[in-house]
Amino acid sequence: MRSTTPINTTPINQLGYEACRDELIEVVRLLEQGGLNLDMSLKLWERGEQLAKRCEEHLDGARQRVADVLSARQVEEA
Repeated sequence: MRSTTPINTTPINQLGYEACRDELIEVVRLLEQGGLNLDMSLKLWERGEQLAKRCEEHLDGARQRVADVLSARQVEEA
């Protein structure tokens, strides 16, 4: 049973969407692979939850930017 799996310690709020997504994919892979002790599994799971939330925040921001541009375009065309 492995007890040491490197966990990225970069603050999540400093990661871009792609970095969050890629790290989340790796976290899921490690958890699905198994062989981790409970403490490491919980740490990875917590990091994964935070990464998923940050990905959603990035996507929400992108959606809002698209909506703002489309809204501004409609105003210009009116």
